Amino acid sequence: MSLKGKAYIVGAYEHPTRYAPEKSVAQLHAEVAAGALKDAGLSKEDVDGYFCAGDAPGMGGFSMVDYLNLKVRHIDSTDTGGSSYLVHVKHAVQAIAAGKCDVALITLAGRPRSEGMATGTAPRTGNPAQPDLQWEYPYGPTVVNMYAMVAMRHMYEFGTTSAQLAWVKVAASYHAQHNPHALLRDVVSVSDVLNSPMVADPLHRLDCCVITDGGGALVVARPEIANSINRPRVKIIGTGEAIKGQMGGAIDLTYSAARVSGAAAFAEAGVKPADIKYASIYDSFTITVVMQLEDLGFCEKGEGGKFVADGNLISGVGKLPFNTDGGGLCNNHPANRGGMTKVIEAVRQLREEAHPAVQVKNCDLALAQGMGGQLATRHGSATLILERE
Repeated sequence: MSLKGKAYIVGAYEHPTRYAPEKSVAQLHAEVAAGALKDAGLSKEDVDGYFCAGDAPGMGGFSMVDYLNLKVRHIDSTDTGGSSYLVHVKHAVQAIAAGKCDVALITLAGRPRSEGMATGTAPRTGNPAQPDLQWEYPYGPTVVNMYAMVAMRHMYEFGTTSAQLAWVKVAASYHAQHNPHALLRDVVSVSDVLNSPMVADPLHRLDCCVITDGGGALVVARPEIANSINRPRVKIIGTGEAIKGQMGGAIDLTYSAARVSGAAAFAEAGVKPADIKYASIYDSFTITVVMQLEDLGFCEKGEGGKFVADGNLISGVGKLPFNTDGGGLCNNHPANRGGMTKVIEAVRQLREEAHPAVQVKNCDLALAQGMGGQLATRHGSATLILERE
């Protein structure tokens, strides 16, 4: 069943904090929930569906439902890392279309900066019963060296350069300077990126995302409710989700699961990559953006480095404005899961509520893309195509 037009995003809110040592994770969830509901002109009494992932305290979100004092008839705690919240939007549309709920609340919150988390540079612990851990973790893999391996492979296969990757950070910084809440607001150059310390060859410090506290929330509702709200209507017209693993040993580092999730979303929406006016692309690292742009069809495989070069991602300058809030590279990467903020900025663009300096003219069609896990091993991907009605 096509989900096109079955539901709308009626509320979106990003927490302004980037450092909240005085707040609990539950409190941050509550604050972003309140912000998104206020944005939608609804109350928690209107919510009958709740969606969360592994960042929410309590098994399957049970504790958050209780903490928020919600009366829900549908709950979903699907966890696919940074792509979870785009998956939740799709699942919310499915639930609404099936009559399981009318108003779905999706929340994200975390405190990795306050907790001193060395995101990407320290081996992550896990359940030793997982089949991947038994073989990989004795070697101490970290997130950043797994992404560096993908970057190095891309360079080997396609001639991509570190300078081309640096343009992704440059574009993000041009946008972040206009965001008063962005963690990093200084505009950087390609040379700045290349001269920043090497973290895992070929990725430099400025090729890596920020670490922040904070969060965000979305409210998804059935069409009748959206029509009753006096706000620009953001319709969900295309969705896709996919998982890519080790393929039984047939490992290919040159593409991501966005190849599958993107194709599904475009097919459902009935539009092409060339139709997209604005793109929110998950940017845990600069190579992550290059890979997804290729796999989503914005350029040919292997042409991503050339596509992002020379400011092509800068709003008002390039062909495809991306991450006009500064993205995970400069603005916000809460709870180590940046997918939520990708949807929020896409909603801002479609409502024409982005900063005037980065607002895309006549933005009526936007894409939001999330990635969770590690490109080099196993990861989830989710794609949304949104339309201003």
